[in-house]
Amino acid sequence: MRGIRIGVVEDEPAACQQVLEYLDHYQNENNENFTVSVFDDGAKIVENYRPIYDILLLDIEMKEMDGMEAARRIRKIDNSVVIVFITNASQYAINGYEVQALSYLLKPVPYFAFCQELQRCILTVRRQADESMLFEIGSQRARVELKSIVYIESIRHTIIIHTLDGKLSVTSTLKELEAQLTEHDFFRSNSCYLVNLRHVTGIEDQDCIMSNGERLRVSRPRKKGFVSALASYINGGSQ
Repeated sequence: MRGIRIGVVEDEPAACQQVLEYLDHYQNENNENFTVSVFDDGAKIVENYRPIYDILLLDIEMKEMDGMEAARRIRKIDNSVVIVFITNASQYAINGYEVQALSYLLKPVPYFAFCQELQRCILTVRRQADESMLFEIGSQRARVELKSIVYIESIRHTIIIHTLDGKLSVTSTLKELEAQLTEHDFFRSNSCYLVNLRHVTGIEDQDCIMSNGERLRVSRPRKKGFVSALASYINGGSQ
């Protein structure tokens, strides 16, 4: 099982260091594997954000962009990352429901409370990761998490799955995969692409822009349905 990807957004060096020490302690105690990225302001994580994180630990009060505003912007392109606010002021926490935050921790955070919350986060991540699919790769089979798939491409009777971690060439057809994945927020944008809506960050003219920066063509007959499916996903599609 791959490690848990965690983003820590905290502008106070001492508070940030404490969170990093807690994470290190937790993974050593519980045989977990974390990949941790650190940002010192909400604006830093929002800039060029890609939905690669499993958990975000967000301070609320920061100079350039506060954690609540950062979470609002992140939620526009990432419906499944687990968000926990870490704050000095409990009155901010009530706004967490707006961005589907799992909970909040009040500073100074005791290690025991941090552990309990982190365990809840990891359980949530693991439940989400249960959404996966087995693919035929030559004579072997591989299980791929659906949320890690950016899009699926058909090239001359070959199916290429583009994931956050690389590409896989699988035995199937785009028509078969479309039937299997439509209920999981995938949409056929044209004859070549089956797009994961959670990784669509925008639409420009006849292209959809993906979280990895690629632009994929949306055919004219499918554009209205594509825009409608994307709006439905953003406004409360499946996690």
